[in-house]
Amino acid sequence: MRDLVVPSRFARDTAIEPLGDGRFQANIDRGWWIIRGPNGGYVAAIVLRALQASVNDETRHPRSLTVHYTAPPKEGPIEVHTTIERQGRSITTATARLVQDGRVCAFAIGAFSDVWPGPEVQDRSRPVAPPPEQCKTTLSKGPQLGSGNTPGSDVPIFTPPPLNERYEMRWAIGAPPRTDGDQAVAGGWIRFADPHLVDAFAAAAIADAWVPPIFSRVAKPMVVPTIDLTVHFRSTLPLSGSVADDWLLCMFRTTVVQEGFLEEDGEIWSRDGRLIAHSRQLAVAMPFEM
Repeated sequence: MRDLVVPSRFARDTAIEPLGDGRFQANIDRGWWIIRGPNGGYVAAIVLRALQASVNDETRHPRSLTVHYTAPPKEGPIEVHTTIERQGRSITTATARLVQDGRVCAFAIGAFSDVWPGPEVQDRSRPVAPPPEQCKTTLSKGPQLGSGNTPGSDVPIFTPPPLNERYEMRWAIGAPPRTDGDQAVAGGWIRFADPHLVDAFAAAAIADAWVPPIFSRVAKPMVVPTIDLTVHFRSTLPLSGSVADDWLLCMFRTTVVQEGFLEEDGEIWSRDGRLIAHSRQLAVAMPFEM
């Protein structure tokens, strides 16, 4: 087991400070950059922290988060303005706006609740995959421009985005990028490079951290900026018995690319087979230009 560093890089880079009246200050760190701005999952984690702090009830855990991305924030300070829309006997619904320089960069809505009594049904199983110790490290989260992108190749050299350094990712499911697979399915094992116990904020970030599955289906280099991301938290987090360097198994699938947009559905599982989260996002399938 790796030593636990407190606070982790993820905790520091998603930290918030209360300003009063439901407003919080945070800082967008360039270490979570993709091509033209910060990763959507990283932004979602900051927004979720502000929403959870605004709810201010440790018995009401995140159950649903939807973020619409309206403009990419720049590196530097931002504010998150939250509103409790309704606080019922069982569920709290809250909204948030991430604002920078007077511009709304993201709008979100979240639902928070304790565990409800009722039937338990589990008709879905964790995807079959070799253990992380037997898997190779994945390719870049950024656009896949060719085999290795090595000097002397017939494709442009691409420097992996800073986000790649924030995670350890090991490919285990689906065809690797640019291999013309017959399905847009991709997944494998993931954990933070700097150990961090997987809480709801981490799950929100991981829901948008993996290599887009469309890279396995379409050979043409592209970027896939997120329009909206929804995460349904299926377990109260952190899981009992979890530790900071646990591996998670994730799988993502795209079935339709049409009129320039694609959907991406995801599952995030614990190593012992507990479903942590479902995700769905709508994204733009945008050709990459050097």
